[in-house]
Amino acid sequence: MSIKTITVCDLSDLNDGQMKEFAFEGDGKIVVYRLGDAVHATSAFCTHYGAPLAKGVLAADGRVVCPWHGACFNVCTGDIEDAPAPSALHSFKTQIVDGKVVVTADVSRTLKSNLARAPTLISPAAAPTGKGVVIVGGGAGTFHVIESLREHGYSDDITILSKELHAPIDRTKLSKALITDPAKIELRTAADLKIRYGTTLRIGVNVTSIDTSAKQVIFEGGKESISYEQLILAMGGTPRRLPIEGANLENVYTFRGIEDSKKVDTAAQEGKRMVVMGSSFISMELVVAVAKRKLASIDVIGIEEVPFQSVLGKEIGTGLKKYHESQGVKFHMQSKAEKIVASEGNSSEASGVLVNGQIIPADFIVMGVGVAPATEFLKQSGFRLEKDGGIEVDEYLRVPGHPDVYAIGDIACYPQLGTSETRRVEHWNVAGNQGRAVGMTISGKSQPFVKIPIFWSAQGQQLRYCGISAGYDEVIIKGDPGEMKFIAYYVKHNRVVAVASMQNDPVVSKASELLRLGLMPSPEELRAGKNLLDVDISSLSVMTRIQSAQ
Repeated sequence: MSIKTITVCDLSDLNDGQMKEFAFEGDGKIVVYRLGDAVHATSAFCTHYGAPLAKGVLAADGRVVCPWHGACFNVCTGDIEDAPAPSALHSFKTQIVDGKVVVTADVSRTLKSNLARAPTLISPAAAPTGKGVVIVGGGAGTFHVIESLREHGYSDDITILSKELHAPIDRTKLSKALITDPAKIELRTAADLKIRYGTTLRIGVNVTSIDTSAKQVIFEGGKESISYEQLILAMGGTPRRLPIEGANLENVYTFRGIEDSKKVDTAAQEGKRMVVMGSSFISMELVVAVAKRKLASIDVIGIEEVPFQSVLGKEIGTGLKKYHESQGVKFHMQSKAEKIVASEGNSSEASGVLVNGQIIPADFIVMGVGVAPATEFLKQSGFRLEKDGGIEVDEYLRVPGHPDVYAIGDIACYPQLGTSETRRVEHWNVAGNQGRAVGMTISGKSQPFVKIPIFWSAQGQQLRYCGISAGYDEVIIKGDPGEMKFIAYYVKHNRVVAVASMQNDPVVSKASELLRLGLMPSPEELRAGKNLLDVDISSLSVMTRIQSAQ
């Protein structure tokens, strides 16, 4: 280690609620935060994708939010506050000496190449014993459960039963970049999960039923079972196939996992013709991923008037459609596929899609028409499923009527912040944050799940979004969606419930904190030109006022 103590600035250089990035010994960088009379310092980059934290959002209760994807950290300790952060920040000793801010740090931990703090390892004396936690599913929620359990002192067994053939991966990179090697996007390796986290990972496992009275999970066709003290259901979703003729032909793909990515990657070669069914996020991210491959054609079939309309609205969808058309994509909107046509030379392969009485030729087809909760096997195990296959949970993500059973991620229908309604939210960071919440609850540090959903998408520019805009009454737009530079405020019952943006970071990160704190400006204020970034949530005086009002 190379420990250095450096004077980085005068205390007067930092206002209450301000953060600044400073150089630290050569190529090192740190961020210094002032909260009232206290000063803190951490490593300078988000542990998710390396975004500069100083360009993010600081809140007076000690949270710093990444400007890109909503990952959040405690500035006093460096600990993770919100997913998708996979690791904590380095936290450095900070003092005020003669009116100057003095920071002591290991220089290597100030480098971007060493941006994450290693997790606390399980000592041999605390080796897992007993039945412990069993997790069904191997996705983002599962990864964050494990991180949270060990982070908060849980020392018993953790067992993962996963259908997939690899450790949990960063699934967002599949549709955005068509990654085909799971080793390149593993959130933790199988060896790490076993050795550093004391976790048993069983891959390629098909769970068939659950006996909640005996607290057992049955798998492999009833040949094996495992007992649990706490059970976490995190199976995610199963891609839907449209119920039309030809849906199961060999070159008709759905998209969810590594094997799907391999198939699309192999098919999407120069000169080939691609047809995509569905015009929302998975479909359009795949279109972006293959757009530079010199395909002969890319056709998108959608039931709405413009892509993304149900989530982002008509005006934003029109702007994004304009961009994709400039890249050579052809849209067939307000249309439904009537059938998939088999090739005359090979009846097991598709050659096109019949739409509006005409055949769109295709060398391969991708159905990006959503997912269904992967809960079918639970019907025979005494679980009550919602109409869409989801599982209703309480504010602690517990399944009513089944003691010590939790559900998270795509399958969980959970109470929404500020309303009485329950909803499933198929967002990557919702699954992660729910995993972290359940880990805390099982570790004895329970608190209701109240996180603001955040997601992002590569659509020529980076689209950011927070909140839930389903059933909005109005969209207030600042900027020009046609130029891919805008902020959109989604209003329901005269209250902003969601915000989307392009090329306006860190507006969405700030919006997520304003929604969390109940300080989002009114629609009237936004129409009059109020800027979210001007709303003070970082000075201690503001936080004191918020807390006194609660």
